[in-house]
Amino acid sequence: MTHDDANLILRLYELRREEKLRAARAWFVSEFKVKSLDEFDALCPAGSQNNAYFRMVSTYWEMAASFVVNAILNKDLFIQNSLEFLIVWERIRGILPALRQRNNAPHQLRNLESCADLASDWLNQQGPGVYESFQARFKP
Repeated sequence: MTHDDANLILRLYELRREEKLRAARAWFVSEFKVKSLDEFDALCPAGSQNNAYFRMVSTYWEMAASFVVNAILNKDLFIQNSLEFLIVWERIRGILPALRQRNNAPHQLRNLESCADLASDWLNQQGPGVYESFQARFKP
């Protein structure tokens, strides 16, 4: 872990404080609980504010996760400083295969998925059932 890791974490935190992203994150946690592509399309139709919010949140965390996957940011520091990305993953994971197929984008949110795997392992190391408890709180 380096000072550069700490500075990058702080920069990511600053970005999260941006007004529109903050609103998008609040919407995502409270409203995005879809279980199918049809529900996604109903909640987030193309061109809608909800669709913009979905894209803002998912791509923000995909970008942050890409730093971890590409060893730019220390994975432990990333995981220990926010599990919000794991909430996003739990809410998206059920529809992601259908989104990837529809968009012909097998790589879509792959970095987020990789970091979610790391975080679930980390949570499981904290104690029995910790990840399962987290998952149960945030599944749609």
